[in-house]
Amino acid sequence: MSAGPAAGHEAKHPYHLVDPSPWPIVGAIAALLAFGGAVMALHDVPGGVVVMIVGMLLILFTMYFWWREVVREATFEGYHNPIVQLGMRYGMVLFIASEVMFFVAWFWAYFNAALYPPEQIGSVWPPEGMAVFDPWSVPFLNTVILLSSGCTVTWAHHEVRQGNQRGLIQGLVLTIVLGTAFTGFQAFEYASAPFAFTDGVYPTTFFMATGFHGAHVIIGTCFLTVCLYRACKGHFKPDHHFGLEAAAWYWHFVDVVWLFLFTAIYWWGSGDAPLH
Repeated sequence: MSAGPAAGHEAKHPYHLVDPSPWPIVGAIAALLAFGGAVMALHDVPGGVVVMIVGMLLILFTMYFWWREVVREATFEGYHNPIVQLGMRYGMVLFIASEVMFFVAWFWAYFNAALYPPEQIGSVWPPEGMAVFDPWSVPFLNTVILLSSGCTVTWAHHEVRQGNQRGLIQGLVLTIVLGTAFTGFQAFEYASAPFAFTDGVYPTTFFMATGFHGAHVIIGTCFLTVCLYRACKGHFKPDHHFGLEAAAWYWHFVDVVWLFLFTAIYWWGSGDAPLH
């Protein structure tokens, strides 16, 4: 008896060779539009805000459909076996390492200006006449919020490993609420800032470092929201939940970066400057 046509397509290896997908190139174009539009807007180029908004909407569009494909491959098509998950863990570690280097650049810029302040700003740091945020007000509150969210996401991860669906959902909900609260307080802080982005090297390095961290918090909150949706659908199992694990790793990375930001920029970097 001859074998059926499906026999010729039987997997000969444990790896997942993904199908061609439009989302990497679409995502790249979306990022170019979003950040290019932001640069245009900062330089008062007409249409910059529109380009940025189009890019952001395209990023959300890409995130939805790309995540949908990955969820289908992992949960319904069974491609994410233990060997594939191991490769994905290596990939996530390398991704977080690249993110670490991204923030190293902003810390480098900040410490270069703070440790060797040029004569143009009075050879002092913060620059003369610059009022800074009180590190023990909103920044400290945000530190408590973000560290608490690290505890709740760890709790969620523990609960999924124990097979407790209710605890998993509760932990994710609390983490998302805390992440949203952090973003809200940072937005309030920016709105009440005593300086603008273009007021010199201190505001520029401050907004770039803390602003990119805030963007990562928003991305991580979106990541966790997808995990919450999947948890409510019962996608995660004690031995098959890499999506949640990756989100938890990313969230802990965001926590650690904030500790460095709080210590270096808000506390140490405030020096003897007047507090806002």
